[in-house]
Amino acid sequence: MSSDPNRKLSPLERSAILLMSLGETDAAEVMKHMGPREVQRIGTAMSQLANIQQDQVEMVMADFLNTVSNQTGLGVGADNYIRSVLTQALGDEKAGSVINRILEGGNTKGLDTLKWMDPRQVADVIRYEHPQIQAIVISYLESDQAAEVLAFFDEKVRLDILMRVSALDTVQPSALQELNDILERQFAGNTTSNTTTMGGVKVVANIMNYFDSSIEANMMEAIREVDEDLSGEIQDLMFVFANLVDVDDRGIQVILREISTDVLVVALKGADTALQEKVFKNMSKRAAELLRDDLEASPPVRVSDVENAQKEILTVARRLADEGEIMLGGGGEEML
Repeated sequence: MSSDPNRKLSPLERSAILLMSLGETDAAEVMKHMGPREVQRIGTAMSQLANIQQDQVEMVMADFLNTVSNQTGLGVGADNYIRSVLTQALGDEKAGSVINRILEGGNTKGLDTLKWMDPRQVADVIRYEHPQIQAIVISYLESDQAAEVLAFFDEKVRLDILMRVSALDTVQPSALQELNDILERQFAGNTTSNTTTMGGVKVVANIMNYFDSSIEANMMEAIREVDEDLSGEIQDLMFVFANLVDVDDRGIQVILREISTDVLVVALKGADTALQEKVFKNMSKRAAELLRDDLEASPPVRVSDVENAQKEILTVARRLADEGEIMLGGGGEEML
């Protein structure tokens, strides 16, 4: 992370500073209540903190104490407070499943354990399970981890699982009971008395966003051959590099602050004029001129290098969106 002491700290950096200020024992107790992706993100942020000034630490602590004093969930209305906090922190879609488990008595310890495992290990755990069980697991994982897990299956199996995920809506208690019984033998698990919403076309679109371009193209073509309407729905919901043109100016500026010029130059080599102009107009005049010069002077690059640079920027954009720093626009057509 930037070492400029005058820049505004992101919410993730403020959280990292707060945890480091608490000390090892208390920080560890707090992190026990986080999910695997949150631990990974905040751990990375903690490792990258540099040149943090004392007044910045004091500001973070003051903001935290002010938040705690003004927003307590004790007593009447605790459920509403929890719903509000989780929705603000995670967004409506992610918060929904968490709220169900916390407030409606659900227990998915077996599934949660999978989130901490290496993708190859998860693939090995579910490889010989029924395809519907595989689909439930994939639906439950974060999209990037789900894509990594699916990469360890052959194309035919990937297609079958994704088609099943797209058709999922709610999962009956008996299905979750079966799944947790399977996982309990290695981890721990239980069931819920309520149906759980998971899966659907949006989940498949999110997973597709994290596939390597070759896998993504093959999967889209295979889905199109089975169900052309479904492939169109997935395509519309996917957020690809070209969709950055729909992000508002403030969002583009936030993204640009975290992207190196070298990566940006390579990524923009494969972008259309509208997106390039969107980037230029959200930079200072001098920076835009230098970027134009770099684009014109840079030698031809391989398509794979362009795709990797674009995926790096998309990863940053999705992380910022998850942190509530920016809003990503709607879906659009895949870039040629």
